[in-house]
Amino acid sequence: MVYDQLATRGFELFLPLIDVWSRRKGLRQHSRVPMFPGYLFLHHAMDKQSYLAVCEARGLVRLLGERWDRLAAISDPEMETIRRVETSKLPVSPYPYLQEGQRVRITQGLLADLEGIYLRSKPNKALFVISIDLLQRSVAVEIDATMVEAV
Repeated sequence: MVYDQLATRGFELFLPLIDVWSRRKGLRQHSRVPMFPGYLFLHHAMDKQSYLAVCEARGLVRLLGERWDRLAAISDPEMETIRRVETSKLPVSPYPYLQEGQRVRITQGLLADLEGIYLRSKPNKALFVISIDLLQRSVAVEIDATMVEAV
C-alpha cells in the first residue's frame, strides 16, 4: 500500500521480493512476499517537502533516522547485494540476524525453549553454548542456526 502511494508520487522505490511456498485451504501455493517484511527502500534526495510527502503515505509507520535531514541510509554495496540476491532467482529464506555472543532461545526441536549463547561454527550451523555459573563451566551443542531467536 505504501509502495503504490509513493510510486504514484514519483519516488524511486525498491521493494525486494522473494518466492515462498504457503499452504492455503490445504493447497500449496507459490507467492512473492517482501524479502524484509515491513521495510521499503527509498532512493530520493530528501528535503523537508519530500520528507513530509513521504510521511503522508497511509500505512507508513516511520522513516528510519533521527530527523528529516538525518535519515538512516543503507550503503551502496549492501543495496547491490540485495538487488543481486533478488535477481539471482536462487532460493532465499529469512534468516535470524544474530551476533556472536548474543543470548538466544532455541525455537524448535528437542532443545526448544532453552536459552544460551549463540556462536557461529559453520554457514548453516551454530554453536549453542550453555554455561553453569556455579561450576564455571560451559558446554556447546551444534544446532541449525535457523532454530534460534534473540532473547
